[in-house]
Amino acid sequence: MALPFYHASGPATPAFALASLNGTGALDAREAIALLGGTIAAHHPLAEAPGALARSDGAPAIVLDLAGADDALAHDVVAAVDSLAAARAWRLVVAFSIAQIDPVVAALGEEAGAVQLLCEPDRAEWIGALAVAAAHAGGGGVRSPERDSERLARLSAEVARIAALLAQLSDGGVGLDRAEEPRLAFHPASTAAVTVTAAQLRAVLRARRLRDRFFGKGLFEDPAWDMLLDLYASRLEGRRVSVSSLCIAAAVAPTTALRWITRLTERRLLARTPDPGDRRRVFVGLTDEAVRALNAYLGALAEAGLPLA
Repeated sequence: MALPFYHASGPATPAFALASLNGTGALDAREAIALLGGTIAAHHPLAEAPGALARSDGAPAIVLDLAGADDALAHDVVAAVDSLAAARAWRLVVAFSIAQIDPVVAALGEEAGAVQLLCEPDRAEWIGALAVAAAHAGGGGVRSPERDSERLARLSAEVARIAALLAQLSDGGVGLDRAEEPRLAFHPASTAAVTVTAAQLRAVLRARRLRDRFFGKGLFEDPAWDMLLDLYASRLEGRRVSVSSLCIAAAVAPTTALRWITRLTERRLLARTPDPGDRRRVFVGLTDEAVRALNAYLGALAEAGLPLA
């Protein structure tokens, strides 16, 4: 039985255009759309999707399932459809494997906050992303991360309702793993010169991972801080970091790590740099603002006689 989906203005039937290598898409995606009471307005083979969508009115929400696609195809299709969706204010959901992280992220525009990125998603993650995409659809106007953030509060009740229904339908209780809006704010308290080495930062990261061995995974997740420390250590080492490597450093599910990378980028703490030797890869690094904040934080720790953790 389909679950009725509600926009802020009342009940609605969300429509999706689905593109995949074979034109049918993942079973979880199709089941999630059905569970939301939605319809698949069009199926497209992945290679034909950009042209087909450009020639049509499309659907308010576009779903790209990249399973089985090589890096070149995945990159080119995501780049073309992302550009088209941004121009026409369509919502975009992209599902991909861990191996496809770099070409997918490299294909997205600088303002990718409105794109739902799903790395090897389960059914709950599909439903969460499709619910958000459907609720945004039909709003018109230019897509922007800022407007998405404002509207996210209105979506929370709907996604929570779906999560509760999923918990009833499953034998283990399914959650949607939605991170709350990060409140990352650095308040420089000291300008003292502080010297920290990459080895010290790596030791802190190893100690943080060691906790999982004794207490189990999931109790001490702090992906934003882990990524900032890893990038600071890499900066000191003179090493560039790809998106996929940073996802590993975050020590959380890739979809969650990508969400945090997007949010840290929007907060101007991370910046993307294209790889000049490979258009299907981007590097991520700390902004000058982030480096100043980290230096000030380290200075405050030294001044207070506190250890780095």
